[in-house]
Amino acid sequence: MNATLKPVHNLLSTTDLWYLSTMKTRCTFIILSAVTLLTGCASGQRGLTLNPVGPPSVKASTPSDNGTLMVFSAFEVTAVSQGDYEHRRHYSDYKLFSENGKLLQVVHNDSNSVLREAARVTLPPGTYRVVAQANGYGLVTVPVVIERGQVTTVHLEGGGSWENEVASNQTNLVRLPDGRIVGWRAAQTAP
Repeated sequence: MNATLKPVHNLLSTTDLWYLSTMKTRCTFIILSAVTLLTGCASGQRGLTLNPVGPPSVKASTPSDNGTLMVFSAFEVTAVSQGDYEHRRHYSDYKLFSENGKLLQVVHNDSNSVLREAARVTLPPGTYRVVAQANGYGLVTVPVVIERGQVTTVHLEGGGSWENEVASNQTNLVRLPDGRIVGWRAAQTAP
């Protein structure tokens, strides 16, 4: 090799090595980031899983072959829209799965009434899984039992109405880790 071209060749070789090393580092970082993100997205259930919730043990039955589910999920953080009541809050939507994990429906959790109730979902008797936002806990999974002619109510908004909480048997309640009541323990799982 010509003596005058040798320093230029050495400089190019050093630059090429630096470029290749930088590209390897970048590619490795991109691949590891993608794997991390995809792993996070692929995980099925996230967050807290609670004990099964069912209708109250004192049953005021209605004549129906189906049962009803009401989920008071965490409130949505949204602006008031035109035609909406000024201080009306909306419960966040949730997903309803079969016992074996098949998505049955995404529930738009608004009764469209001034009563501020969660949507009522009519279901055949059986065991289902609700994945919903809980105030202070993010996504939680709540197994629910639907019984014929009964209403199963789940409170994840942090303010359920429990008139006889003190008088009730404390073992028949499902609670969040901070002690807030979510609902009645399903009869088949009562201790």
